[in-house]
Amino acid sequence: MHLLRYALAALVAVLAVTSAQAQISDQPIRIVFPFAAGGAGDALVRSLAESMHVNLGRPVVVENKVGAGGRIGVHAVKEASPDGSVLLFTPVGMMSIYPHVYERLGYDPVTDFQPISQVATFDLAMAVGPTVAAKSLQALVDWLKSNPAQGSYGTPAAGSQPHFLAIQFARAAGLDLRHVAYKGSALAITDMIGGHLPIYFGPTQEFVETHKAGRITVLATTGTKRSPVLTDVPTFIEAGYAIQGEVWFGVYAPGKTPRHVVARLNQVIVAAVQAPELRSLMQALGMRPTGTSSVELAKIQLADFERWGPVVKASGFKPDQ
Repeated sequence: MHLLRYALAALVAVLAVTSAQAQISDQPIRIVFPFAAGGAGDALVRSLAESMHVNLGRPVVVENKVGAGGRIGVHAVKEASPDGSVLLFTPVGMMSIYPHVYERLGYDPVTDFQPISQVATFDLAMAVGPTVAAKSLQALVDWLKSNPAQGSYGTPAAGSQPHFLAIQFARAAGLDLRHVAYKGSALAITDMIGGHLPIYFGPTQEFVETHKAGRITVLATTGTKRSPVLTDVPTFIEAGYAIQGEVWFGVYAPGKTPRHVVARLNQVIVAAVQAPELRSLMQALGMRPTGTSSVELAKIQLADFERWGPVVKASGFKPDQ
């Protein structure tokens, strides 16, 4: 982990002093998204691909390459030709959290990839079902301490960012909670509404409609500011817990991609993020548009690597490789 930390810092320095101006090759571009079609991330990357197609004047297609919690898709981009024709669209976990989780990750998030741009960020949230009377975070903590048998919570997957958020909260609150791993949020929210699951941690935007309808209650979100789609819900920090952490999507190229290619792709992606159409879509999905430089993405990757490392270590979580 120390070596990876130093490598991340070195990458930031290299990106900061390297620049070039040139055009990328004219062949089609394939963007690998290492998760299934149909979710918010998939909708975002497909809209990004369409905007890139217009700006570059060549085909830009999205490939959903799923498996091993996203690692199969990441590994495929690692092995691709470093010419800008194959890119990775990935959430933070692949680059900043998984290195702490897996002993045999199959890729190095620093040496095997070139950061291009962060595209969007969004918050995570903690919600409770109708069987839980608590309407605030502190009331929930008090209720769980009085009803420890009710201390079960769900997340979209074991080893995911929501899973480690839940562990962080449990430690901060002095609770002994039991994890139930789901495959995504749809069934978990159904189970909450039906009274089969007391608590769930997941992406904020996935709770909006059921929260507003009063079928579940979102108690806190992880941003430094309140979520723009749930302005009535306090952050964990506002509720008295020093817990903060955004999820983000970023674009990466294989590690040996020339810097002039990375620079040109960054220009195209930032222009897409700044376009009104894509910004409107992200806001509708509960995301905040960003569009950073490659240097900034490298710094964000390092900061989140440092942020989540102690949480993963303290959790004692050991995945099935």
